Amino acid sequence: MLLPVYARPPIVIDRGEGCYVWDTRGRRYLDFITGIGVNALGHAHPRITRCINEQAARCLHTSNLYHHAYQEPLARRLAEWSGLPQVFLSNSGSEAMEAALKIARAYSPKRKLIALERGFHGRTLGALSLTASVKYRQPFAPLPGDVTFVPANDVPALRTAFDDATLAVVLEPVQGEGGIHVLEESYLREVQQLCRYHNALWIADETQCGLGRTGTRFAFQRFANLQPDIVTTAKPLAAGLPLGATMAAERVNVLTAGQHGSTFGGGPLACRVALQVLELIDERLPEIRRVGEYFHGRVPGSRGAGLMLGVDADPEITEAALHRGLLINTAHETVLRMLPPYIVETGHVDEAMEILRECGGPVN
Repeated sequence: MLLPVYARPPIVIDRGEGCYVWDTRGRRYLDFITGIGVNALGHAHPRITRCINEQAARCLHTSNLYHHAYQEPLARRLAEWSGLPQVFLSNSGSEAMEAALKIARAYSPKRKLIALERGFHGRTLGALSLTASVKYRQPFAPLPGDVTFVPANDVPALRTAFDDATLAVVLEPVQGEGGIHVLEESYLREVQQLCRYHNALWIADETQCGLGRTGTRFAFQRFANLQPDIVTTAKPLAAGLPLGATMAAERVNVLTAGQHGSTFGGGPLACRVALQVLELIDERLPEIRRVGEYFHGRVPGSRGAGLMLGVDADPEITEAALHRGLLINTAHETVLRMLPPYIVETGHVDEAMEILRECGGPVN
């Protein structure tokens, strides 16, 4: 028996193709949640499927005791994308954040962390310590670490929280689980400036908002001349295979052999697929921006960027949409969250909007 930690609807997903999935009864659903942003290239993408089949027939796993043909090329590609030359590969966003925290701790004896209200960084104890929400924290308290929480986009509160004991600021450039809230350019610039002044690290969690989701390779790159010290990502990186990544600046090159590791992280199958994923994302970026602009124009009051959209609405709309063949979900209890695949077209958006209209959702 599975632990009862998920509240699932009574459908069983059987297969997927493009922007759609089918359940075991043969009913089709337009997928606008994509496994919480994981299936960002849709389902059964022919180039991804071919890549998986070819590599599965050659080698699935080597462990990190040995080199394989795809890990170093993927690390170089991620370094190029992020502007950060050091890369560690793991299995998930939570693990990527744990690696970031260990890098930060090894970098400096300081221990104070600043994180944002409504932020979410994972469910391991270290990552969970950065999450302000009582419902996530309380059952597992006391959590490790010295963490101060401040409101997003509140520069005076950020300045008050900062001092010379601050080790790092951890934030999502677009908050996902917290209800799709975009951090303002001026706020991110203040984070960067304060970190440089106090010799603290800026850790950008791009697990949900990164890798093309907002229309740029990473969400922080929507604004010029911003550069975090550490970036974490995961969800769409290997198109559904488990893979996370932590990228760090040269100045925090502090971990040595044996101080961190991952048995499964960065295996040959996931890395080969990820190289194909990054190539496909680069090809789709103009369309992500174009369709994203159309998408946001169809939903009054929406927040987000690119193909990452949230809107305040009755959470019962999520279930009503499911019964009409649209998969979305609810974040932060009262926000409809939509993360359509990067291959989505305006016709798919129109189809989704018609279903939302039938459910009483906000639609132009």
